[in-house]
Amino acid sequence: MNNKYNIVFFDLDGTLLNEDKQVPQDTIQAIAELKANGIEPVIATGRAPYFFEPIAKLLHIESFVSLNGAYVVYRGEPLLQRPLPARSLQKLVELAGRHQHPLVFQGHDRYYTNTEAHPFVVESINSLKVEHPGFDPEFWSKSPVYQAFLHCEEQDESLYDGQFDDLRLIRWHSKAMDVTLRGGSKAVGIAAMLERLGIPLSAAVAFGDGLNDKEMLQEVGLGIAMGNSHPDLLPHADYVTAAVDEGGIRQGLRYAGLIN
Repeated sequence: MNNKYNIVFFDLDGTLLNEDKQVPQDTIQAIAELKANGIEPVIATGRAPYFFEPIAKLLHIESFVSLNGAYVVYRGEPLLQRPLPARSLQKLVELAGRHQHPLVFQGHDRYYTNTEAHPFVVESINSLKVEHPGFDPEFWSKSPVYQAFLHCEEQDESLYDGQFDDLRLIRWHSKAMDVTLRGGSKAVGIAAMLERLGIPLSAAVAFGDGLNDKEMLQEVGLGIAMGNSHPDLLPHADYVTAAVDEGGIRQGLRYAGLIN
């Protein structure tokens, strides 16, 4: 059995969760075996904590890197909090308003939109199978915002090119983009957690399937891409496992020598 790796980071959508946003039974069993072998599983996701609390409880996972590395918690203790700069948020609000593109603002424990019942917001949030945001256009000015959703179509992305020195926009849906801190990523959050725990990056494994997983797969000791991954992620992985519904988590953990 492995003596090289002692912590594993898992993306959610397309990695632990299938297209129906369910955790396959084989994945549940594989995570339980991983924990029984003394290896700690950690969620690493672009989602906010309130989006994945039931999943963490189902899998008995206590620690997470959330909001693309902007809010990191280890066993109930916040380790890293990197909100978006207020000045840049104000500029984003003004620019998106001019183009009539709605925004969603994500705090660490709640989230709000500045436009009620917009079809782009409804469609993209429905794809996550989570509760819809509340309505508070001024939330961004009153509470820390760790990530935003900018709701626009791909042909409108150029309206925002070069507008922000400290923000990064990453598309995750045909009608929505993540707005994150430039220089931030899941890898940054992972590094912060491992530094606190005294674990080298080389002793960590990460599983992912999307473009926001690129940095973490590159930085850890073993980066594993799911068989259903975005094609552009594959060159950044050390190993490509099966798809999420085809036993990909179990296969990857076996490859790493972490379960039988």
